[in-house]
Amino acid sequence: MRDLAIEREMFRRAAALIERRYPSGWGGAGVVRTEQGHYYTSVSIDTANASAVLCIETGAMLEAHKYNERVTHCLCIVRENEHAPFRVLSPCGICQERLRYWGAEVQVGVTAEAEPPLFVPLKQLQPYHWTDAYPPEELEHFEKDECGPCG
Repeated sequence: MRDLAIEREMFRRAAALIERRYPSGWGGAGVVRTEQGHYYTSVSIDTANASAVLCIETGAMLEAHKYNERVTHCLCIVRENEHAPFRVLSPCGICQERLRYWGAEVQVGVTAEAEPPLFVPLKQLQPYHWTDAYPPEELEHFEKDECGPCG
């Protein structure tokens, strides 16, 4: 279910990270929110070898995974330069697969002319996902570790 306060906060945090990390020129940032109310942000690594690049939001997903927290929301935004507006990028297919670990109900920001940005459940992006062919218990998925967060 949509929560505009969470979505606005995610956009604010991603935009602030871009402005801080990329004060001029192109910039991009990802943010995930977890069930515990934590926000994790990330950027993509800059490298001359494009095959070594990871999606912008991957680092944020890995932070949530490191602390064994369920991701509830994911957002990726970019801008062409410091004078351009921010644009929401829908999660690519690989990121959709990564996010499926936390379930088909994860809310994701999508590319749309909307203010505030439009969030939809992950399952709406892939209504015929391959995992539907298997019982849920046979698939890798998030399970809360009762021993507490890792450090």
